[in-house]
Amino acid sequence: MDAHAAISAGSAGKWSPPRDASDIVKSVHAMLHPRNIVLVGATDKPGNYAERIWNNLVKYGYEGGLYPINARRETIWGVDCYKDFASLPEKPDHVLVLVPARVAVQVIRDAAAAGARSATIVTSGFSELQDEESQRLAEELRQAVKETGLAVTGPNCLGNLSAGEKLFTNIDDRIVTMEQGRVGIAGQSGAIVMAIRQALEDRGVGVGYMVTTGNEVGLETPDLMAYFAADPSIRVIVVYLEGVRNTKAFRDACKAARAAGKPVIALKLGASEGGRAAAMAHTGALAGSIETFDAISTREGVIRVRGLDELIETTECFVHADTPKGNRLAAVSLSGGKRGLLIDAFYSAGMNFAPLPANASEQLARMLGPGSIVGNPLDAGFAAVVDPSVYMKSIKIMIDDPDTDIVIIDAELPKAPHELRERNLRIVNEMAAAGNKPVIYISAMSIGFTEHTKALRKSLPDIAVLQGLDRAVGAIKSLIEYANLRKEVPDIVSSSKTSARAMLEKMLKSANGAAALDEVGSKKLLKAYGIPISQEAIAQTSAEAVKIAKKIGFPVVAKVVSPDILHKSDVGGVVLDLNSAAEVRKAFDDIVKRVKKLKNKPRLEGILIAQQVEADLELVVGASLDAEMGPVVLFGTGGVDIELMKDVALAGAPIDAAEARQLIARTKAGVKLKGYRGRPALHEASAVKALVGLSNLIADAGTRIASIDVNPFLLNSKLGVAVDGLIVLNNEAARKAAKH
Repeated sequence: MDAHAAISAGSAGKWSPPRDASDIVKSVHAMLHPRNIVLVGATDKPGNYAERIWNNLVKYGYEGGLYPINARRETIWGVDCYKDFASLPEKPDHVLVLVPARVAVQVIRDAAAAGARSATIVTSGFSELQDEESQRLAEELRQAVKETGLAVTGPNCLGNLSAGEKLFTNIDDRIVTMEQGRVGIAGQSGAIVMAIRQALEDRGVGVGYMVTTGNEVGLETPDLMAYFAADPSIRVIVVYLEGVRNTKAFRDACKAARAAGKPVIALKLGASEGGRAAAMAHTGALAGSIETFDAISTREGVIRVRGLDELIETTECFVHADTPKGNRLAAVSLSGGKRGLLIDAFYSAGMNFAPLPANASEQLARMLGPGSIVGNPLDAGFAAVVDPSVYMKSIKIMIDDPDTDIVIIDAELPKAPHELRERNLRIVNEMAAAGNKPVIYISAMSIGFTEHTKALRKSLPDIAVLQGLDRAVGAIKSLIEYANLRKEVPDIVSSSKTSARAMLEKMLKSANGAAALDEVGSKKLLKAYGIPISQEAIAQTSAEAVKIAKKIGFPVVAKVVSPDILHKSDVGGVVLDLNSAAEVRKAFDDIVKRVKKLKNKPRLEGILIAQQVEADLELVVGASLDAEMGPVVLFGTGGVDIELMKDVALAGAPIDAAEARQLIARTKAGVKLKGYRGRPALHEASAVKALVGLSNLIADAGTRIASIDVNPFLLNSKLGVAVDGLIVLNNEAARKAAKH
């Protein structure tokens, strides 16, 4: 039984709503490998979608049944036209919905009742519009899809491609090569997904599947990702994302792709305003959705590209280049100028060409002769003029060298027949196939492919051919980074104690709709989750403040406590370096006076007198609830210049101690923490404990906490403590406060 047959085994009949990964794979398979296709809303009005899709299905030779439905026609496009599902010669399998939105919902219900397993709703006029009627129809359609269990793409989409089935239910009239290529594409924008397919086709890269998901009322992009991960014919998954609707489904699909060794190359549209709604805390302002998307998805093996050109080069690279064993680069050029460009481009991307191993250098020096300069990259141009065989011998030495992980060749494919260059390319392709490392051709500029170039490119499956130096370097860097990912990513769950979770529930219940917990309440909850807290107590009078200061020991800090003041230093609510009773009394009185003068008349719950910790490094640790990607934890350089420095790194929550250390290592603060330029190493264990605790807290809270801001978290060689804390709640009061 082949892979597709195995997927579809036992799949006949009415579908139940997908419940797990195997159900999703079966649902998508039903859509992409149907027994027949029914076009509901067939019309021969010139240029309409139905006719264009029909023409594509006929042109590319779809071998299943093709049935148009239009109750007012007996024939159309030269074939029989049917009035309804009951009059078809067989049960419908895949239904293309091309009728107006007002009747599309009933078509879905009728199709399911007639035995259909899947549908593509090309029709628009649903949730993409803002009027009340369109929104009502969208909800009715969603309910119909849920109740019938049909595998549905759309509405408001442009159709799909399943090359192995010669299925092209799409309006695109550009040439399509119907071959089971190694790329699967899915995305919400039909125009962008179609453009990606066309660009890959123009580069001679085959696309096995292309699915436009539209409004995603049924199947979503992660469902297609899961299917591509399960299909052995697909090597690279390409997605265009306007938003992540189901974080768990997306992460599960990414994990499935990674387990199958298939990179997910994603073009993600914009940053979500929802991800910045937590800007009352510094953490929320720093953790926009794009940064959060990267923090979570990169861990799962997603390569996010920043434009379509970068997407094409990265896809080409992963389709034809195996992941390398390391990052040791070797390059061969025939030009000193291009050799310099290679060095500059890779250096700018944080990669370098190491000196060649002695054995390879000696072989090249003997071959190139006296006076030659043997380096990496190698400029073989002068010697190759004297003896053309030198060029190919140089490439072979690089490929055979066990101390080289990736071989780069500076050359482009010919636009017209060229016997010598094509012979050399085929020899290199054979070397690459026989070797165990990626061999990548780079053209410094983008060169248009002729039909000859495309055919030649397809005959060289074991070498990658990249264009545009900067984009090529980025693709190679992504290839190396993907190879360096942890081989297995465990599912980490919150490790918090029962007592901590009980404290969380108590504090959230006692908040009584407040926008945020005050500093005292925030720190109480932080302490329950294992975050080290400085010694402190709240004072209601200046005399009480002095008593607390003497108990703690000078110097101390005085800070206003108010649920209505989120950033205390902005209103003069923090006084440092208090070394005597007189200074404490004055600081208490001054803060009270300042607060009483504020226009918004904030509630004053007291003045916090806290231990002043001598710190070698000010950090920020925090957590935020991203609107798309869920809980995320943050670490970086803290203090008053946090937004200016923006030395932060993020990770999906919860995390364990190992991931906390990796997070710290991604920042400049992490470098300082280890002991920068002879300075003593600081107490990293405190920072790790704080990050794990914060990640557990934001994960345990579900959607009830918007952000947690611990700034500064002070660190020295003996300890680390949180001297400030702000927990912003995810409620209406917090959202109103954020707007003002």
